[in-house]
Amino acid sequence: MKIVPFASCLVALALGWVTTAEPIPDSHKISGFALGCQAYSFNRFTLFEAIEKTEQTGSKVIEFYPGQSLSPDRRGIKWDHTASAELIAEVKAKLEKHGIRGVGYGVVTLPNEETTARKIFDFAHKMGLFGITTESIDSLDIAERLAKEYDLRVGIHEHAKRFKKDASGQMVEDPTYKVWNPAYIAEVVKNRDLRIGACADIGHWQTSGIRAIDGLRALRGRVVSLHMKERAALGTGQHDIIFGTGTTDMAGVLNELKAQGFSGNISIEYEFNWDNSVPDIAQCVGFVRGWSPKKP
Repeated sequence: MKIVPFASCLVALALGWVTTAEPIPDSHKISGFALGCQAYSFNRFTLFEAIEKTEQTGSKVIEFYPGQSLSPDRRGIKWDHTASAELIAEVKAKLEKHGIRGVGYGVVTLPNEETTARKIFDFAHKMGLFGITTESIDSLDIAERLAKEYDLRVGIHEHAKRFKKDASGQMVEDPTYKVWNPAYIAEVVKNRDLRIGACADIGHWQTSGIRAIDGLRALRGRVVSLHMKERAALGTGQHDIIFGTGTTDMAGVLNELKAQGFSGNISIEYEFNWDNSVPDIAQCVGFVRGWSPKKP
């Protein structure tokens, strides 16, 4: 947490802010991006193993998810925003040992009740994170107020379209689930503080038939983080593959992010080859490391 001058503190207090978050340092970026793993890529392992595996991929940052077991010898301890100060210190030490920085937490439910929601923001602040990932659009008033106070980003995550059976037993799109659509998220956040935006899950977009670049352009200026995935084709039935081997145009995605001035974190969420995904993810990291920005 960086120190700010006393006069700046007075201004922050007047605006209702009590903390100032550090930006993600360049030392934890690859090709200009804070690139790392979503710990869910290693959900068959513990948090400590996920940190180790993140280092093995050559990436620099990690996004936590709630409920992962802590370590091989303490599987009964779950890592989430209820963690004690002692446990937070232990996880920080583990991160430092492996040269990894925690940058995000989610997908987590943000309740529409400030006392409980504050615990999530307080946890993120204590861990020195950049942001929180959620799909709780009904609690955005509270989320926005706390995002300003803690100077944390809130990214609205998008799973793929959902379907349900209609009265005749046919599968139809569920109209109550709207956050799959980046255009809908853009509308939801357009009048809110810039700390509120999207966690763009480009893999789920592609499952829903949305090209990654089109989704990013629909959210121009409001992408705070990514769950980055490559797919062989648009549509359902596709699993994650190594960056640059599919039809996603990952180089174009990176160029678009650069053009938008994106400064958030990119989490590789590799939901395939679960037991031995490190070599695949390392190749994804290598793709970003070898990417060259498109010249104007």
